[in-house]
Amino acid sequence: MLAAIPLTIVPLILFNLVAHTAGNQWSDVLVNLPLIGAACPITLRDLLELVALAMLFFETLRSAAPTRNVMITNHIVSTVLLIVYVVQFIVDPVAGNSLYLILTAIALFDVVAGFTISIRTAQRDVTFAGDPSLGHHH
Repeated sequence: MLAAIPLTIVPLILFNLVAHTAGNQWSDVLVNLPLIGAACPITLRDLLELVALAMLFFETLRSAAPTRNVMITNHIVSTVLLIVYVVQFIVDPVAGNSLYLILTAIALFDVVAGFTISIRTAQRDVTFAGDPSLGHHH
């Protein structure tokens, strides 16, 4: 059943852990990556956005080769999770920022991508099953 839990829940949990315990620390620089003639500061915000994008990537991979029951449950839970993101964005003052808006958009992309991949996969399965040239010749 853990496979049905969308990975986009990870950024939501991380955001809430930081926002409700450490406050607004999103612009704190965690590390400066040395470059030739400059440095690239990586903030907590940057790190959380990268984690969210990685979770979206792995969630998309998971939806490309799902089992039917897990896929349906994952779609339902992903949609509920998107609703949680939207509600928190609207009602929670710590979530009223562009970082949280980006995380919400990533959750939306997860829902749309999951349904799109499922529909495409189902169309391909129906095409293969209904194509007489692929069937047995009598």
